[in-house]
Amino acid sequence: MNKTHITLLLASIFASTTFISTHVNAVEGLSANAAFTSNYLWRGLEQTNGSSAASGGIDYNANSGFYAGTWVSNADWADGMTYELDLYAGFSGETKNFSYDIGFIQYLYPDSTDDVDFNEVYGSISVGAFTFGYATLAGGEGVDFGDDSYISVDAEFEVAKDLALALHVATGTDEFYAGEEFIDYGVSLSKNGFTFGLSNTDLDNDDLKAYISYSIDIDL
Repeated sequence: MNKTHITLLLASIFASTTFISTHVNAVEGLSANAAFTSNYLWRGLEQTNGSSAASGGIDYNANSGFYAGTWVSNADWADGMTYELDLYAGFSGETKNFSYDIGFIQYLYPDSTDDVDFNEVYGSISVGAFTFGYATLAGGEGVDFGDDSYISVDAEFEVAKDLALALHVATGTDEFYAGEEFIDYGVSLSKNGFTFGLSNTDLDNDDLKAYISYSIDIDL
């Protein structure tokens, strides 16, 4: 299935990373999140044709490490589509030397006239400043388990008080996500909920993209 534009949810809200920092060390109970971005990028691919997006979600975290949640954003990369709804659940934790996260996510586009829903299983490990992530298809219209995968490496460093520098590079290994194998890469600076980032891919006719986003977390 060829998807030239496909939808991260929660990966630094709109950056391109994985879930791991979202749930490790989370307080048990319900929480909510809300965000706005000037350009919704997922794995370096535009989900709103370069326009702004607003998003929000609700999560439940247990002391055992189990979590589940839902997240919604406007999106319009397919005919009739106006929004994206994600459902996910997983397990995260940490040891003395590293933290980890494994889970399942379902990407839904309820009002799209095309059947473009799909699922992934994902896992990631963080060691120091570095996060190594892997996600693979787990079903969808015309696809089987493992038909395409996404492998990422991310790093985050505090370069000044409350100012974080994030670096990202990743690859989609087959044709599902972007119509061909591709590499995406990016850099961002974040402080007090605000993020400024640059992102690009090695796809033909793709240009460097800049975005500004703001996100908040709310305990319920």
